Amino acid sequence: MRRADFLKGLAAASFAPAIARAQGAWPDKQIRMVIPFAPGGTTDLLARAVAQHMNEAWGQPVIADNKAGANGVVAAEIVAKAAPDGYTLSVVAMGHAINPLLYKKLPYDGTADFTPISLLGTFPQLVLVHPNVPARTLGELIALAKSSPKPLTYGSGGNGSSQHLAGALFAHMAGLKMTHVAYKGGNPAQLDLMAGNLDMMIIQPNAKEVVTSGKLRALAVSSAKRSADYPDVPTVDEAGVKGYQSVAWYGLVGPKSLPPELLKKISDETIKACTSSGVRNVISTQGGDVVGGTPAEFTSFIVAERQRYETIVRESGMTAE
Repeated sequence: MRRADFLKGLAAASFAPAIARAQGAWPDKQIRMVIPFAPGGTTDLLARAVAQHMNEAWGQPVIADNKAGANGVVAAEIVAKAAPDGYTLSVVAMGHAINPLLYKKLPYDGTADFTPISLLGTFPQLVLVHPNVPARTLGELIALAKSSPKPLTYGSGGNGSSQHLAGALFAHMAGLKMTHVAYKGGNPAQLDLMAGNLDMMIIQPNAKEVVTSGKLRALAVSSAKRSADYPDVPTVDEAGVKGYQSVAWYGLVGPKSLPPELLKKISDETIKACTSSGVRNVISTQGGDVVGGTPAEFTSFIVAERQRYETIVRESGMTAE
């Protein structure tokens, strides 16, 4: 073979992957699924279930990469600075939408630096009290809070967490002064509630048994509709705080400027993932509702979530720092 022919062949081989990608052969290498929290939580379980589905659908490994820290900011920065080639994705939680309100400065633009792909699921939370709290309805809890000589306490998994936001929004809309107690995670907070060291908490209980056994009392559910797991528990709206709604949620995002064709391919497969047994089992066992929406629907959802909490964050001086 002549040297000129060899060089032409080498050049053609070097451009082959790029040509293949341009012709729609994506993915042709492993994909990184950045997870903003530690292993074992709902975000981690859901991200791994989505990753497994994509692995099977696309024939390329989707590697789970836990990058916990700063309410999801550490992972979000990685995604924001990644190339828009579809090889870096992330399952995010509520903090992704709310962090721009909670931090004075972020290492990225919370809106412009990301491409929303699909809302995976929403998770109603319960207004829970310790059995020693003399309130059997949400109305009685509100009356107790207004008559108590000192503010009632509510716990959360940390400043800026979904439990913190749900509790602060409840106190604001019900006209109550309550004391927030932040923990390093939702489970420690729930354990302290069960020990009687907190008055209430709005959270996804880590086991239905804590309610059915009477270890905690459920007064209301935080979503717009009742939970199938607790059909006899009224919504906060039904119980008297009109217009209240606060749910935990998880969705898939990528870096900004994902090409439209690639975005559609990833979004379509994510919607299919939401119908798979692996993803549905994670969502259902955690008491959630499967969504699987389009990029446009998820974008609108994020905007609405940020608007929902903007006033309470500003007026309360809430911060995650």
